Amino acid sequence: MFPRQAGRPRARRASRILLALSATAALLGVDVPDPPAAPPLGFTVGARPGAAADRVGALFAGGTAGGHFCTAAVVRSEGHDLIATAAHCLDDPDTAVFAPGYRDGETPYGVWRLTDVYTAPGWRDGEDPDADIAFATLAPLDGARIEDVVGAFPVAGQQPDDALVTILGYPSTSETPLSCTNTTELFSGTQRRIDCPDLSGGTSGSPWLVDGELAGVLGGYEGGGTVPEVSYSAVMGERALALYREASAPGAFALVAPASG
Repeated sequence: MFPRQAGRPRARRASRILLALSATAALLGVDVPDPPAAPPLGFTVGARPGAAADRVGALFAGGTAGGHFCTAAVVRSEGHDLIATAAHCLDDPDTAVFAPGYRDGETPYGVWRLTDVYTAPGWRDGEDPDADIAFATLAPLDGARIEDVVGAFPVAGQQPDDALVTILGYPSTSETPLSCTNTTELFSGTQRRIDCPDLSGGTSGSPWLVDGELAGVLGGYEGGGTVPEVSYSAVMGERALALYREASAPGAFALVAPASG
């Protein structure tokens, strides 16, 4: 009598299990949907939660109970405490606060108080639309600095005329951010234009992102646009970059009086 080969029944059972698992995986694969496709260019949709949306927030006057009026985004700085928005959003910054990642009344990263505000002479002296960009520092919250909490966008200039831009912003009538991606064109040598629907009041100051870098903010010509289908941004030229360098350096001199409160 030959000795029993104990491994064969186990091998057959293992083979049956593998076949069953393979069949199950194939069936499951049929039912699993593909990842959602990106919306077509020029369509405005709800912004997906994630790192980019967390760095964008709504500006409120005094607190979140009063409604939000503009949008801002965290940008890199040596102090890890800087946001960018439109200059016309900070004409009265004394009570302004910033809520990054704001959604449906929730402030997952807290509410941050503005301290110093930086605007260019062209805006302070005559509200030049080509200078409609501002930077503001934020006070620490519970000992933390904003960039260390949510990260920050790099700031970049010298974009091509037809740059592909993504805008993230908060219409004043919405409690969640919207997003739109489209190619842009130069409206003039100092202003950039984009066609994106539903970017109504409250989206002023929204970041214009090119490959994840801030290349402008919604503002400029006509305060960013008088109809929600067309928006503008001042070109991020040398004057804007110089203002950014001034604001992002630790101990830099504020170009307007510090915000109080």
